[in-house]
Amino acid sequence: MILGIVINIDPVITRLGSLEIRWYSVAILLAIIAAVIVSIWEGKRKGIQADRILSLAPVALIGGIIGARVFHLFDHWSYYMANPVQIIELQSGGLAIWGALVGGALAVIIYAWKARIPIGKLMDLLVPGLLAAQIIGRFGCIVNGDAYGGPTSLPWGFIYTNPRAMIPIDLVGIPTHPYPVYDMLWNVMTLCLVLKFRKSINQNGILFLLYLTAYAIGRFILTFVRQENIMFWNLQEAQVVSIAIFAAAVAAIAFMMIKNRIRTVSE
Repeated sequence: MILGIVINIDPVITRLGSLEIRWYSVAILLAIIAAVIVSIWEGKRKGIQADRILSLAPVALIGGIIGARVFHLFDHWSYYMANPVQIIELQSGGLAIWGALVGGALAVIIYAWKARIPIGKLMDLLVPGLLAAQIIGRFGCIVNGDAYGGPTSLPWGFIYTNPRAMIPIDLVGIPTHPYPVYDMLWNVMTLCLVLKFRKSINQNGILFLLYLTAYAIGRFILTFVRQENIMFWNLQEAQVVSIAIFAAAVAAIAFMMIKNRIRTVSE
């Protein structure tokens, strides 16, 4: 007897002509709304007006989507070269979180520079909203089957049976690691830590760097249960990016702390 949790939900909710309304799209929309609401709340605490957050939202969203799609396309290059029409079909899924963070961060930096808002301060207030969005967004991945894990004998494995699920055909009907749930749990834990310690961190930018460090660690470890293309060192793209992000974030934290200590001593 095969043990596991059967996922037989049709990723497509309904169709309006040629337009498909998918659970994935609904989850992403709710994630964006949550990120904006939480960021406005955090902005009030840090003295940044709600209209600044609302004007930042579309800029960060566009940057995040572009980055997320580019990273995903790079990781699945051979598939999209064979199916070029699907490159622009965002409603079907295929957004890489690391790409979203890189693209969104660049957009936020440009916005902060033009709006004359301290970059570190703005990045820090976005952290709780980002984590909330990541948690909510993974619900769409659960239905979509686009963030699947490898085969498992654990009783909580996901068994995809719906023919519209994006899981590879050789994994249909087979228990697989519920990677989206693992990722959600890691982000819930990180969010709890962020909410607990964010008030005690006084230096702008540190909270965002700690978030990057924590997510890099989690993503590197959890990706071992996934089945993606190997990049090099027998590691998947997400793991290689995680190593780079972790190293950069730790180096930046060390630099900022040393710089702050030198400034304190000189004063």
